[in-house]
Amino acid sequence: MTRMLRQLRPYYGAAVFILLLTFLQTMSELFLPTLMADIVDTGIAHGNIPYIWRIGSYMLLFAALGMVCSITASYFSARVALGFGRDLRSRVFSHVEHFSLQEFDRIGTASLITRTTNDITQLQQVLTMLLRMMLMAPLMMLGGIIMAVSKQAQLSLIFIVVIPVLGLTIWLIGRRGFPLFKAQQKKLDRLNMVIRENLTGIRVIRAFNRDRYENVRFDGASRDLADTAIRVNKLMALMMPMMMLILDVSIICIVGFGSFQISYGNMQVGDLMAFVQYATQILFSFLMLSMIFIMIPRASASAARVNEVLDMQPDIVDPVATQAASGTVSAVAADMNTRAQPADQANNHPARDVVLEFDGVEFFYPGAEQPALKRISFQARRGEVTAIIGGTGSGKSTLVNLIPRFYDVSAGAIRLNGHDVRELTQERLREGVGYVPQKALLFTGTVADNIRYGKPDATQEQLVHAAQIAQADEFISRMPEGYNSEITQGGSNVSGGQKQRLSIARALVRQPELYIFDDSFSALDFKTDAKLRAALKQETVNATVLMVAQRVSTVRDADQIIVLDEGEIAGIGTHHELMQHSEVYREIVSSQLSEEESA
Repeated sequence: MTRMLRQLRPYYGAAVFILLLTFLQTMSELFLPTLMADIVDTGIAHGNIPYIWRIGSYMLLFAALGMVCSITASYFSARVALGFGRDLRSRVFSHVEHFSLQEFDRIGTASLITRTTNDITQLQQVLTMLLRMMLMAPLMMLGGIIMAVSKQAQLSLIFIVVIPVLGLTIWLIGRRGFPLFKAQQKKLDRLNMVIRENLTGIRVIRAFNRDRYENVRFDGASRDLADTAIRVNKLMALMMPMMMLILDVSIICIVGFGSFQISYGNMQVGDLMAFVQYATQILFSFLMLSMIFIMIPRASASAARVNEVLDMQPDIVDPVATQAASGTVSAVAADMNTRAQPADQANNHPARDVVLEFDGVEFFYPGAEQPALKRISFQARRGEVTAIIGGTGSGKSTLVNLIPRFYDVSAGAIRLNGHDVRELTQERLREGVGYVPQKALLFTGTVADNIRYGKPDATQEQLVHAAQIAQADEFISRMPEGYNSEITQGGSNVSGGQKQRLSIARALVRQPELYIFDDSFSALDFKTDAKLRAALKQETVNATVLMVAQRVSTVRDADQIIVLDEGEIAGIGTHHELMQHSEVYREIVSSQLSEEESA
């Protein structure tokens, strides 16, 4: 929690101003009972009406001052808390943007959403309360004790019993509340996960008539959270009656003993009334402290969860920015420009034709006992199409995810233009890659916005050209506003094939050196697939294409086909070479094509 408060550094000036206003408010409230005692003992007792009006006007003045200070302090404390929440939320979001997929897998998307929203909101609420009460409550308690002792020292001995009882009550309730607050946030994570899965998978749920099952699952998570919240609220609900009971008993004792002091002439009526008010202020300051102690455990649990995200360092980091590294990046940039050179000039540097190289690559998923990929070695050259095919779970998507460093290799090396991808900054590496994921993902915005996502400064002509190559221009033109037509969240207003073509156009507009198509033609019909591959061949003549596919018809014309089987390469070659030498490839072909088609 203290680490979170360090984030308040930009707001120190406003915080000091709030504390000053709180101090003035507290002083004005502490002075009011003394003025009231003077009115009773001097004004009312002696029938001095002018004195009553004069002291009464002072009371109004101090009350107005306290009100102005309270309103102003509340306004600025809200601004500081909201600014703190905004900055912290931005910091968490920015930090999460640097996570590799391993960190996302470790924490979970639903939990990250909860921590960025609900947990930070909890911290905001506690900060607002702290700014208003962390000075006011101790000042009110200390000032009240001083003023009460000044009125009647003997009667003040009652606080020696009351204050420890109050402190013990608060400590016992807080001690039991902290574990429950922590559990409540985890159960909120669980509920968010169930809701998220339900909303994103609604089509599958309805297709299999699993609505009732999902309702039961949601009910279970919701009831689990509700039961914990009820336990917390029952515990916290005990706080107020306990405080009020102790307060009422204390006032009864004060009035009882005070009446004896008045009867013996040791105390005046006005002083007793002031003493009762000071006792109320002291006990209510304890009540404020108790509310802080109630909120702090919950905020501490939230702060720990937010700190866990901020403390988590991504496994994949950029190399140290040294002169050597800068030279490497410059060399890569120079290599990337070679694709614009004439063919005969490029032939003077045959090593530069190898754009992508896998050298003895192995990869383990975190916690896995067996490698997902083992002994993967191949080269992909400029101007060629390298296709990857294999059965489900053979490691095709895992292989291509290693190139843009979504994960890092466990052994071996991946080289881009002769440079290990781990030696490049992630930004520089990914600038040279056009990636089309297996699951087409579109963002809220227009069609043009989604295509331009690959190249923010792309012109309209470049957008149209990329859409034409991706065979998307035809259906875009039929949309009501063409390229300015809106895409809803997740691309729900376009078909699966249209989403795939827009994703392909997004990669094409970037004009990268290396294209990665991760099973990106699966939703296309055979005619569109053939037209798209023919257009791609002309467009990517100076680039390297890495294509993952399930259909043999998509990869049979590739310059090089890599067959994967259980994470290992089972064959490399052209379609005709693999038909002769690779049994795994022949099995895949025979399962999809007739003998005449496979020949």
